[in-house]
Amino acid sequence: MSAGTFTPRPGAAPVSRMILAQTALETRMLLRNGEQLLLTVIIPSLLLVLFSAVDIIDTGAGASVDFLAPGILALAVMSTAFTGQAIATGFDRRYGILKRLGASPLPRWALMAAKTLSVLVTEVLQVALLAVIALALGWSPQGDPFSVAALLLLGTAAFSGLGLLMAGTLKAEATLAAANLVFLLLLVGGGVIVPMEKFPEAVRSVLELLPISALSHGLREVLQHGAALPWADAAVLAAWSVLGLGAAARLFRWE
Repeated sequence: MSAGTFTPRPGAAPVSRMILAQTALETRMLLRNGEQLLLTVIIPSLLLVLFSAVDIIDTGAGASVDFLAPGILALAVMSTAFTGQAIATGFDRRYGILKRLGASPLPRWALMAAKTLSVLVTEVLQVALLAVIALALGWSPQGDPFSVAALLLLGTAAFSGLGLLMAGTLKAEATLAAANLVFLLLLVGGGVIVPMEKFPEAVRSVLELLPISALSHGLREVLQHGAALPWADAAVLAAWSVLGLGAAARLFRWE
């Protein structure tokens, strides 16, 4: 055995390993948080079951679940990438966690990458759970899975940018209130469970430009009607992604 066998080798781990470790930590923290589970899993699941089983809203021809499932998937993305991430990051910032992590060997961009990967892991679990529930309720999905994946990724980028922008510019309490308020407003006015045709034309033309409306409509076009990737909806989501992530990168405050 050589003399240098147990010589310490101080230094930071590779960035990729740090990102994976931080992603695992962020995901565990999210899944252990009862309030976040209520927002990301329980509420979307209950809405899917309730509005599919009870004829409360006229969703047009066909089974209600065929209309509702794509909208609930969009809601799940928003709840995790926007509402949940905004609230969690806002309180991390308030308690100085982001400041401390920013001073660690983990680069700040890598921390944001880990948070984004944690969101994606959670969304995979959400989509799998909601798909099983919807299939049990008689859902008959159509379309190309790659188009669905593209829309979900664009929606995640759009909502993540907006969530980080809110968390990085507002106080934690304001973020908590604003994120939940936006969640409720977009749940009603984003085409998730209420068809956009129910709104006046002037209002509908504005609502259709929202990221939740574009994601709901795009997923519905693919999964309910078997259409190809709806480029108009994808363009709206891409525009929100650029605006949100760009503004968050520029205005985010770590303290």
